[in-house]
Amino acid sequence: MPDIVVMFFLLGLLAGVVKSDLTIPKEAYDVLSLLLMLTIGLKGGMALHGNLGWTLVPELAAVAMLGVMIPLILFPLLLKIVRLNLADSASFAAHYGSVSAGTFAVALAYAESQQLVIGGQVTLYLVLLELPAIVVGLLLYRRFSREGIQSSPAAMLHEALTNRGVILLVGGVIIGFMYGPMHGSEVTVLYTSAFKGILALFLLEMGLVAADALGKLSRDKIRVVLFALIAPSLLGLMGLFTGKLLGLPNGSILILASLTASASYIAAPVAIRNAIPRADIGLAMLAALGLTFPFNVLIGIPLYHMLIG
Repeated sequence: MPDIVVMFFLLGLLAGVVKSDLTIPKEAYDVLSLLLMLTIGLKGGMALHGNLGWTLVPELAAVAMLGVMIPLILFPLLLKIVRLNLADSASFAAHYGSVSAGTFAVALAYAESQQLVIGGQVTLYLVLLELPAIVVGLLLYRRFSREGIQSSPAAMLHEALTNRGVILLVGGVIIGFMYGPMHGSEVTVLYTSAFKGILALFLLEMGLVAADALGKLSRDKIRVVLFALIAPSLLGLMGLFTGKLLGLPNGSILILASLTASASYIAAPVAIRNAIPRADIGLAMLAALGLTFPFNVLIGIPLYHMLIG
């Protein structure tokens, strides 16, 4: 059977498909997403406590390079094969080069349930993949568009580094690293013990959102649909092979593969909407959240685990 948190996603998906009146208030969703990011950061920071050293630099540099390479690889394919316009090609390159914190949380819960060995530094993968991909996507648009983008490089970097998800994630890592699993336990245990419960409710809302996105599918979007369903497996292989080359433990490889297979639906849409007004953010969200996210949660993560061997 799938992990129990996945069943909450399916419940939300089913509720959306049958047009149930089930809803999660926006305020509640905001709280859940904030708690999820903070908890992920704390878990990663506590795992890094006493284990951080210069030996991690090659690994983290390789992960950051993936964040640069993926949008560079995807951009011409999106233009020539998927046949998106320039703005949407740059947008999709940024979204799919960037990562999904929700997918990370599901992969982390899955790896823990399978008792796989996970390095504490995997939380840093989120930032190392997300920020370079967004910047590269915007730079690609600036390079090939006569209009250019609407934000300066400094403004783009500031926005990417100071969005609430990154602040909570990085802040959680720092706090967890400072106090470790013991000294701050009166606070951290509250969050880490509730991780799966928070994730389950978050996925319930994601199921509702995915059902709404799927309701907007039409025949003219068939190339986007195929891309959103085929790209995750191919991108996941890039993460898997990188993890193997780096000699990472299986849990870390699984999470890296799941992240490279994912697409951002939080940080990237905000950055792209402000910088490339011509980009169709709704189309990117349809692909990332309506198709790629469900694929990874239901099929991709177990598939990447099987491929790891």
